[in-house]
Amino acid sequence: MIGVGGSGSSLRAWIISIGSELLVGRVVNTNASWLARRLTFMGFTVDRIIVVPDVVSDIVEEVKRGLGRVRLIVSTGGLGPTHDDVTMEAMAVAIGKPLVLNREAELLLREFYSKKGLPLTRERLKMAYMPEGCRALRNPVGSAPGCAVTHNETILIMLPGVPEEMEAMFESEVTAILSPITPQVAIVECYSQIKGVPEASIAPLLRELSKRHLNAYIKSHPKGYILEKPVIEIRVLVAGSVGEEALSSAKQILEHIISEAVKLGGSSDVEVGCQTTG
Repeated sequence: MIGVGGSGSSLRAWIISIGSELLVGRVVNTNASWLARRLTFMGFTVDRIIVVPDVVSDIVEEVKRGLGRVRLIVSTGGLGPTHDDVTMEAMAVAIGKPLVLNREAELLLREFYSKKGLPLTRERLKMAYMPEGCRALRNPVGSAPGCAVTHNETILIMLPGVPEEMEAMFESEVTAILSPITPQVAIVECYSQIKGVPEASIAPLLRELSKRHLNAYIKSHPKGYILEKPVIEIRVLVAGSVGEEALSSAKQILEHIISEAVKLGGSSDVEVGCQTTG
């Protein structure tokens, strides 16, 4: 995977998606995809996406595996008021801290339900219980607060499972927490499509380019067939200290791939598209 410094980067991240509904296929895990892309563009190397059920022991097992091993663990799901929302309890066990009433989270909940003219019931107050030492994160869309705590040099971020809430909380709260440790780099992604060349035929070239360009992540994605000809999407991500240089490098790599594909009898009638951050 791409990441500043490659797979050995100290900015390694795990995403833990919590929810039995994900494992039975009732809910599509869009949160993991969104977070992986967002963290990658911040300069992290995401090398695990783990899905676990709403079981304390399973959550604890996975969190403990990552503590001290990666710089960041982001979990989603399990922060609500029901009995099977056990993320906070599991995180407390994993880091060896008691589960306590977080006064900041309590105030956030009181404010939220007061505006709606609703009482802060026992079930709703449950969402304010967090591992001792946790910083409560305001939920700008829903009710359940998030939580941030550092243990064994690993930052733990707990976010809700509702995508709109998770994304809003990440942008409004989490980016500020992570910005001091993320590098000032530009991440550029360029992409296009190739027709008429099987993925296996282009694979040796992509492998060779990946070895040659250590700051790049080059990936092919089969997109099916058009008029019985295979269609492959090619994506090139490049990390660099200067945005213009990263953009130029990504474009050159992708254009080289397209040129070699043409020599193999392929074609590309999709313009090269690029997006950048940093």
